[in-house]
Amino acid sequence: MDLRSSRPPSGSEPITDDDDAIARFLEDVSVPTLLMSLVHLSGDAGVLDDLPAPVGNYLNEVQGFMSDEDRATVRARALGLIAAYRDGGCVLPPPPGPETVRRMMRHLVAEEVPDEYVPMLLEELELDGVDSRAVAGDRAVPGPRADPGAGSGSPGGLHVAVIGAGMSGILTGIRLLQAGHSCTILEKNPGVGGTWFENRYPGCRVDVGNHAYCYSFARNDGWSEFFSRQPELQDYFERCAREYGVLDHVRCSTEVISANWDDSANRWVLTVRGPGAGGTPVTEELQADVVVSAVGQLNRPAVPDLPGRDGFIGVQAHTAAWPDDLDVTGRRVVVVGTGASAFQLVPAIAGVAAHVTVVQRSAPWMFPNPHYHEAVPEGVRWALRHLPAYARWYRFLLFWPACDGGLPAMRVDPDWPHQDRSVSEVNDAAREVFTQWIVDQITDDPELRDAVVPDYVCLGKRTLQDDGTWLATLQRDDVTLRPGAVDSVTATGVVLGDGSEVDADVLVWATGFHANRYLWPMEIVGRNGVRLAEQWGDDPQAYLGITVPNFPNLFCIYGPGTNLAHGGSLVFHSECQVRYVLGCLTELSTRGGSMEVRTDVARDYDERLQAELAGMVWSHPSIRHSWYRNPAGTIRVLSPWRLVDYWNWTRSPDPDDFVWSR
Repeated sequence: MDLRSSRPPSGSEPITDDDDAIARFLEDVSVPTLLMSLVHLSGDAGVLDDLPAPVGNYLNEVQGFMSDEDRATVRARALGLIAAYRDGGCVLPPPPGPETVRRMMRHLVAEEVPDEYVPMLLEELELDGVDSRAVAGDRAVPGPRADPGAGSGSPGGLHVAVIGAGMSGILTGIRLLQAGHSCTILEKNPGVGGTWFENRYPGCRVDVGNHAYCYSFARNDGWSEFFSRQPELQDYFERCAREYGVLDHVRCSTEVISANWDDSANRWVLTVRGPGAGGTPVTEELQADVVVSAVGQLNRPAVPDLPGRDGFIGVQAHTAAWPDDLDVTGRRVVVVGTGASAFQLVPAIAGVAAHVTVVQRSAPWMFPNPHYHEAVPEGVRWALRHLPAYARWYRFLLFWPACDGGLPAMRVDPDWPHQDRSVSEVNDAAREVFTQWIVDQITDDPELRDAVVPDYVCLGKRTLQDDGTWLATLQRDDVTLRPGAVDSVTATGVVLGDGSEVDADVLVWATGFHANRYLWPMEIVGRNGVRLAEQWGDDPQAYLGITVPNFPNLFCIYGPGTNLAHGGSLVFHSECQVRYVLGCLTELSTRGGSMEVRTDVARDYDERLQAELAGMVWSHPSIRHSWYRNPAGTIRVLSPWRLVDYWNWTRSPDPDDFVWSR
């Protein structure tokens, strides 16, 4: 995968295929996206009037609910237009103007696109080839350096310590180098990739469509699956780090122990532990003008502290720390948990293990996604490479249904009379659809059917995507679902809450992470000796999820209150946050010294955040267990905001929100 060639200036590679091959490729493509490409290659928006149109949009529904007949009509017309484009030397006509692009947006998603969304969507589309998220301004920046071994920041730039080399850490490094700053990226793992380096359990994959789950400026048109698995994702982010020169600035196997603010020097002093000569760990101090935490929220595995756990004689593993040499073939496996990782793991090992027992504390809500395990067919790969603007409009088609469209179903309607089962009329409709999807898959096992229908409001916890694999797996003879919780661990298995015992050779903890313990276990000490862990306690707070009072020149990516449970993509959200941080650094470079968000600004934001969260489905009393909540039941990890609002708030910082010190 050559990231530098994934964004050709014309938006397409030349077409040399014959008509029969093109016709075959078109059988695979998203026809609504194909319509957009036809406008670009023909220069005639009239094709939108002449041909059948999409009739609706839904998450992961890429055919616009068009009939087979209508899609065939579009493909037949497209064949002629594409052949003419090919025979004319693949010369593009002038690009569509702003009003035509607006019309194309509406046409593709079969609904009006509000004016307030258009600037954000135009930026996401990048039809002009300008990467406007690179800095706080509106200028384009270079792509990957031809010589990744060249020097880092330009003279006069800030030196930034970035903690973590996952998706957001690599992104931060790219933007810092483009803006002329220097950086050292400190990664506790032996390699880059973060989540996609650590999570190596069988079946691990992303649950946001790949063609939207990649950097806006480094599209990958060569994904092998629509929802790719861990090795391909890790490879993508590692290649991005290499191609954009970031890998040269990463120190792997190096963990940050502490970071202390030196007020007299306006600098951070970090204590890090990394490999020394002969593999002996060495502790040293580093200094930086700025610290950016890119450790995320889901990076420290949580394993229940149960009686007897240390005495288990078999193999124990958390899904986020899966041993490379763990082979479950022919072994009895107990998987504790039914969240996202178990949802992927259990179908992957069923039929390989002798028997799999799944311990379920609460059933997950799920919704249909037929593409979840589907390979990207040859025709789609061809279209992404060859059809003008197809890749950009396809990303748009994935992005729009996940862009605030799900929020109404998650907002509590206080006048809704059935609060015991749902939070609003639209939420109740989703509950009915999702329930029907579940029960229709289980026809002859009433006990299992009752066990897998959740007993809490729909969308109240992370909702999983399903193509029928999960419930088909639970109905296998060699898989058993055990509702309840693990009470204790024995030498040879687990004891459940009802007193029954389950024997195991392998015990898998699919029990999530310490999501509320941001930056833990690092010790972060700010101005006047204030310790971040003490200031936060169980209530981590940050203005926009990015910056914290009493901690100058410290920024968080994917910090408190920024996890997305209503749609969007963390890549998009991180690009918003990194642009805001780069805007802060631009201002800081000019003023010098330090910047610290005002306490009143941060307090006002947090009050608005908590008021908004209180009116969301995630706060419903039917939810007894959720990693979204801290021990007191307060939600500190989620963002309730519309993407368009957060995008606007983070386009550039307001200097008046900060206290500046020289």
